[in-house]
Amino acid sequence: MKNTLKQVFHSGKFLFGFCIFVVIIATCIIYPIFVTADPLQMIGQGNFFKPGTYVSIEESTLSKSYTLQLPKEFSKLEAVLDIDTRSEIQQFLIKQAGVAESEIDVTDAESLVDLWKANYDPNTKYKGLTTAKRKALKRLNNEINAALKDSGVIIAEKDEEGALAQSKVIKDTDYVNINDVTKKTFILGTDNFGRDVLTELVAATKSSLKIGLLAGTIATAIGLLLGLLAGYMGGLADNIIIFITNLFTVIPSFVILILIAYSVGDNARGIAMVGIIIGITAWPWTTRSVRSQVISLRNRDHVNLSKLSGHSMFRIIFTDILPYIASYVVMAFILQISSGILAEAQLSMIGLGPATTKTATLGLMMQWAMTYSAHLNGSWWAYFPVVILIALISFSLNLMNTGLDQVFNPQLRD
Repeated sequence: MKNTLKQVFHSGKFLFGFCIFVVIIATCIIYPIFVTADPLQMIGQGNFFKPGTYVSIEESTLSKSYTLQLPKEFSKLEAVLDIDTRSEIQQFLIKQAGVAESEIDVTDAESLVDLWKANYDPNTKYKGLTTAKRKALKRLNNEINAALKDSGVIIAEKDEEGALAQSKVIKDTDYVNINDVTKKTFILGTDNFGRDVLTELVAATKSSLKIGLLAGTIATAIGLLLGLLAGYMGGLADNIIIFITNLFTVIPSFVILILIAYSVGDNARGIAMVGIIIGITAWPWTTRSVRSQVISLRNRDHVNLSKLSGHSMFRIIFTDILPYIASYVVMAFILQISSGILAEAQLSMIGLGPATTKTATLGLMMQWAMTYSAHLNGSWWAYFPVVILIALISFSLNLMNTGLDQVFNPQLRD
């Protein structure tokens, strides 16, 4: 056993996949220790907040301010001229104003604004532009003009008579210390319900791993038991088991999975139930594979010797045959976990995943993102990390399986 484990962990592929998988599991365990908030708590009021740090406007307005004489491009202009806006200005200057592309430096905010002010006239009806585009350019021009003003923002409060009176002027050179105001950082932004995507992603990964583990255990157990019995007993028992297995093989397992998940109903379809449903539909290929392995072992000398010694069928199966296919069973179990996670994601994408408001899964996060058009409005943080994580889990498990196959299959050894 010790020598076998040493060989396994000397496989580069297995070790690499194992490390990725361990990091994912460790994150699911450690992250909730430091972040104890409910992963489905609706923190934001609105859809898909961008990743970043958010501060209280009221606190920052009323907090002690400091005057910093920073260049203008680092204050208001930097907020107005994001990457997309600079690209839009560049296209306007080239197509409508005839400015050479070599004269435009999109990285220099002040020179870009100078070119804009020199070439854009809000009263001119530029050809080739739609009405919506003209209005958008006017709004941009107003934002740039507002950013260049030095008058500042006036804060007014009601006096005793209910009339508004100026109480404070916020200039563009006024700054507050970020430690003086309440702040909240969303590393991966928020989803369509205003929930922290990172916290939700960690909780969803944990739930999906539970589903994959439960589905893999059930599918491997059923496939192993039926495969052992069919391969060892042969005859009528083998024919019956293979007939049932072939029925499940001919009909696509995902179709059966959809029918069972739909018939269960939303109320009963929780994390455990989805894992069980996936498990009882994913065993056929394990049964066929185990059966073929057992057929090649059932007439070996040590098995025949056990038969002559009067040992029972189950003892022969579990002591003389099972140890020889144990490595294959472990590899099948790893693949079943990966298949279970992918099956849950597929079910959830069509609305047949876990019906729960207490936790999330990777598939449910994908469904929510697609339902609220995150892929159309540019909210990549709502779905792209989920896709990457599903790919990483599948990649690590399949890499572990490949590494084990190279260790235990003599034909694949270097």
